[in-house]
Amino acid sequence: MSEKIAIMTDSTSDIPKHIIEEYGIQVVPLRIVYKDVEYRDEVDISAEEVYARLAEEVPSTSLPAPGDVLGLWERLKDEGFTHVLAIHISSGLSGTGQLIENLSHQVDDLVIKVIDSKNISMGLGYTVIDAARKLAQNVSFDSLCTHVQETMTKMRVYFVLETLEYLTKGGRIGKVAGTLGQMLNLKPIITVNEEGVYTTHAKVRGRRKSVDRLFETIKGHLAKPMQNVAVCHGAALEEAQEFMERIMKHGNVSEVLLSHVSPVIGVHTGPGTLGFVVYPAD
Repeated sequence: MSEKIAIMTDSTSDIPKHIIEEYGIQVVPLRIVYKDVEYRDEVDISAEEVYARLAEEVPSTSLPAPGDVLGLWERLKDEGFTHVLAIHISSGLSGTGQLIENLSHQVDDLVIKVIDSKNISMGLGYTVIDAARKLAQNVSFDSLCTHVQETMTKMRVYFVLETLEYLTKGGRIGKVAGTLGQMLNLKPIITVNEEGVYTTHAKVRGRRKSVDRLFETIKGHLAKPMQNVAVCHGAALEEAQEFMERIMKHGNVSEVLLSHVSPVIGVHTGPGTLGFVVYPAD
């Protein structure tokens, strides 16, 4: 039987919309939950709208609605798809992948493989983009799954925040670390480790120094063979553009993408987020 393969991810992947459209990537939204209303991530609300409301209310975030996921799969079946490769946010940061895995057992006549990216934002996004580009070469489903498992181990993500307040409120880091960080004006360079959870890569004092240290970090990667890079930001467009320019001037870059973090990520990181993802170009 011939295979018709769809690639699926979630809204925390931060993939630029033109790339989603180019490759027909299927994106299921997580949810932003306020006291009196709920929104679908990147569908009903933007990160800018979330930031604008942070002073009055910090919302919570929630997993995709099961109906959205099951509805997507039914549509794909109607369109003749036989296989779905679902690549999702790190299980160390969200239960989204486990939800998708559980729901996949409710669907007949569709082969669904769920992969934990062990990453977030464009660390997840670039894994998905790379998979879509590989699929365009007409590979088999099994070959595609193997390729993704190999690719995701090469992804490296680093970011700095304007404030640790929102990670602390969301329980993503210890409250003591957050309080001390605010008192000392520490701006840690945060990365995602092999288990797919946040960890501190370096501790820097002050915004300017933290951005410079972020650049020193990527320079270490750009000293190696050609790299693909994505610069991600949350309400820090000017800094992100300057950071991109510094990267391109440095050279040894195959591709540089610019991405805005999703509303769900914005809830936990706040405005002023700046980071990058880097992995070797084939």
